[in-house]
Amino acid sequence: MRRSGRGKSLHPRPVGENREVRLRSERPTARREADQVRQAAQNPVQDPATGPAGPSCPDGEPRRGRPRSAAVERAILDAVVQLLEAGETLDGLSIERIARTAGVGKATIYRRWSGKEELFVDVLRDIEPPDPTVSGTAGLDDLRVLLESMRTRGLAQRSSALLHNVFVQMKKHPRLWTEYHSTVIAPRRVAMVAAVQRAVDAGELRDDLDVEFMGDLFLGPMLVRTVHRPEASLPEDLADRIIGTLLQGLAPRGRKPQATAGEPAAAPA
Repeated sequence: MRRSGRGKSLHPRPVGENREVRLRSERPTARREADQVRQAAQNPVQDPATGPAGPSCPDGEPRRGRPRSAAVERAILDAVVQLLEAGETLDGLSIERIARTAGVGKATIYRRWSGKEELFVDVLRDIEPPDPTVSGTAGLDDLRVLLESMRTRGLAQRSSALLHNVFVQMKKHPRLWTEYHSTVIAPRRVAMVAAVQRAVDAGELRDDLDVEFMGDLFLGPMLVRTVHRPEASLPEDLADRIIGTLLQGLAPRGRKPQATAGEPAAAPA
């Protein structure tokens, strides 16, 4: 007489049958997974930040190298402005909060900007009037365009509490100010000196003076009016008046300017 034993079947399955049953039960799951992979390949999910979905990073963000989305960059820049307008300071802003406000992941921001300094500079460039387009061939005409651009930026900073406050805060952050100077101010100065050089080459300005020195002569009055004297007027013809005055000189009419004793004819750089 066969002893049944507790919990054991009176008719045990043949060897290998348990494995076959287990494999049969797993086949639908494997088939479903394969179907999902095929569907994903045929119908890629659109990521608003990067386009069609590709291989993901551990945090779910698509890998670097995906096409950028102008809409997402716009949302990030607008999120910073929104937080600043709400009274947040540059010190108080974090990438986490910016990402949450913009509705993106932190990795999406870091793919575009290495840190807050670089992002804030782009925000400033976005809310400032855009840099002008110069001909690249004219001299005094391009110089006039660049000076006029400085005047309109000065007006914008005066009329925008946001711009004014951000600039005040920015100067308290050496890294941020250095980034802004190297990526915004320095290229504008290079453009100014290049325009002066073209004017010299065209015979519109003297060729015996250092072009950077002459650039400072044109730039100085506008810089004083827009930055150092916020109460000073910025009339529409200011750029023309600066250029005209410098071309005519400051000596009284009918009287030749006299050099200071021992001063060379050509001003030093």
